[in-house]
Amino acid sequence: MKKMLVLVLALCVLFCTAAVYADGKVMLYSSMQEDQLMAIEKAFEAAYPDIDMEYYYASGGKVITKVTTEAQAGKIEADIIWTGDPSDYEEFKAAGWLQQYSSPEADHIADIYIDKDGYYTAARLVTMGIAWSSMLVDEADAPKNWNDLLDPKWKDQLVMTDPSQASTTQYWMAAMMQNEKYGPAYFEALRDNGILLESGTTATHNAVAAGSYEVGICLDYVSANLIAEGSPMAFHYTDEDVITMTSPLGIFKDSQNVENAQKLYDFILSKEGQELLVANNLVSVRDDVEMKVDTSSIAAINLPVDFNDLAENTGAYLEQFNGIFNK
Repeated sequence: MKKMLVLVLALCVLFCTAAVYADGKVMLYSSMQEDQLMAIEKAFEAAYPDIDMEYYYASGGKVITKVTTEAQAGKIEADIIWTGDPSDYEEFKAAGWLQQYSSPEADHIADIYIDKDGYYTAARLVTMGIAWSSMLVDEADAPKNWNDLLDPKWKDQLVMTDPSQASTTQYWMAAMMQNEKYGPAYFEALRDNGILLESGTTATHNAVAAGSYEVGICLDYVSANLIAEGSPMAFHYTDEDVITMTSPLGIFKDSQNVENAQKLYDFILSKEGQELLVANNLVSVRDDVEMKVDTSSIAAINLPVDFNDLAENTGAYLEQFNGIFNK
């Protein structure tokens, strides 16, 4: 009888321990820079010491491939996803991978940043612009807009990320492809001007920072991080046709840790979470967070983007891009 009681107690401890472990974690898949993910992890776990935040970090393309592969296998292992291309989330919705969630933090976030059906919410603003090596290029001479990159003086001195490897660059490419002002002809001209395709976002920015290339099509926050670290590079937004991505959060429908996922979702959207992002050179979506970036002036010259078209045709645009670059 005593042996049976000991066995029952041991099993109880085992199952209770397993339950605590299952209840005490949350998994995020993200294409954010890892330093920023680590900052979020540290702050979130300080706010919720009983929850272990785990994350998988990779380029946007690799994150999407991982999610798609897991979905095809019958189970997405993550609770939350946070990548750069909002059109991906329309595909996630259509596939039935996301669940609806309305965060209490949404009161401080503009409606344009929240999915009308409640499946995702923008958690940061990411803008593509032009960076240059401050060792090799004077600010007065730096390209001011996308067409300036076609000037022969930049031939073989341009770099960008391969859009098949980064969701942010893929979004930028598709937005340019769908616009009659640019379209495939623009990328043919970029190719003819000798632009290099780097394998990842970090590599692209490091190439400019190192002076390996004079000019790059780069992200604001990655450039800001390198500049803050002392890298000899500079960055500015284009003076027309700015392309900004809303980088949403979404909770997977089959999340095994829904309550913890909601807590992480809310924390990232909270004033504390958004101030943490701003401290790490990101742009907040909240209306009560102070920033150096004037988001209203950027929004005034944003390139119009048809999200439905991107959701349906980004793959076709990528095929066109690959054909132009003989990939």
